[in-house]
Amino acid sequence: MNPEGFLEVITGPMFAGKTSELIKRIERQAYAKRRVALFKPSIDDRYSREEVVAHNGLRYKAYVVPTSTEGVSGIVKLTEREKLEVIGIDEVQFFPMEIVQALNELADRGVYVIASGLNLDFRGEPFPVMKELLVRADSVVYLTAVCTVCGRPATRSQRLIDGKPAPRDSPVIMVGGKESYEARCRLHHEVP
Repeated sequence: MNPEGFLEVITGPMFAGKTSELIKRIERQAYAKRRVALFKPSIDDRYSREEVVAHNGLRYKAYVVPTSTEGVSGIVKLTEREKLEVIGIDEVQFFPMEIVQALNELADRGVYVIASGLNLDFRGEPFPVMKELLVRADSVVYLTAVCTVCGRPATRSQRLIDGKPAPRDSPVIMVGGKESYEARCRLHHEVP
């Protein structure tokens, strides 16, 4: 096993700065002249089709991959073919469970893997992929946002429909930004 292999997970709610942190870490590695690549799920086209873009406007060119077993396989193949030393995956919670084993194996082979994703869905339930990645990570960066109701640290993502909390039976996956989500603390997170 290569001693440089490392699996780092950046997690937290919406608007906590996860994508900004991911981009900063990838940029630092690129500056150090390491072979890097950033990957994003094809379902996330909020700000750009071919870049990972944070809510604050920070952006970085990315490979767009489908959120499928084939997409996971594509990440591994490109990493091996290009002899990448560092890879970042944004919105990792959207990928199938196969991403966990793939990223773990890449880290075992010496790749510095940085995965960024939501801790909980809008109901306050953990994403299965994130649960598995977090327990396998060598390092976890847990970020909080600011509750839009009271200003305390926010650990949850509140989905809104017409300005009101989304009902529990809403679809779990819905890509959106400030028009659909707010950061909330435990006290002010609502799931009717």
